[in-house]
Amino acid sequence: MQIGELVGAGRTADVFALDEDRVVRRYRNGEDATGEAVVMAYLAEHGYPVPAVWPGAAAGELVMQRLSGPTMREALVAGTLSGEQAGGLLAGLLMRLHAIPPRVGADPAHRIVHLDLHPENVFLTTDGPVVIDWATAQEGPPGLDTAMAALILAQAALTMPAAADIARAVLPALLRQLGGTDGMLLADARARRAANPTLTQVEIAALDEAVALILTTCPAVASPSRTRQPTR
Repeated sequence: MQIGELVGAGRTADVFALDEDRVVRRYRNGEDATGEAVVMAYLAEHGYPVPAVWPGAAAGELVMQRLSGPTMREALVAGTLSGEQAGGLLAGLLMRLHAIPPRVGADPAHRIVHLDLHPENVFLTTDGPVVIDWATAQEGPPGLDTAMAALILAQAALTMPAAADIARAVLPALLRQLGGTDGMLLADARARRAANPTLTQVEIAALDEAVALILTTCPAVASPSRTRQPTR
């Protein structure tokens, strides 16, 4: 298998062109990607938008469909996608994912959770959005997944100047489309982010402020019974 040019790089893996239709994702530490491929194939069977996937030449490699189109972040930077639209798309992708039954777990309240869903991990193809980077996926409570998505955006708003405006535009829309923070496991998400070895000290130090940003950004959801009726 001849590896081509580098077409993408994340915190733990690099993506190389393989041919016109496929890429190879290679983990720098050689981490086994077999489980990731199994999860992606399962999601595809249930109609969830993920790239087609094939086994790589080594355990730390994943061969995937090469996607065409911008990432959500690129579309936000270009102005072809608004923060409101991006927040709605992310919320919809989370809710679609959490509607799929767990693959192996026995807890009926658990679902497959991505745990790293943000604008750089969504490609906007001509067939619709496609979610990539399932390395952190597992089965667990959906409230952890929604909290992680919100926390990643809040951290970006506070610690990544180049992405701050985008994150601040997307976060309110995401929270609104999810119905607020009810059900979000923010404390668990914060602990998980704090233990992430790929985060910088600046990012870890901003976690408490990021949680506070989520809670202050979250729009109040009025109960219908408490909505004031107009006077005549």
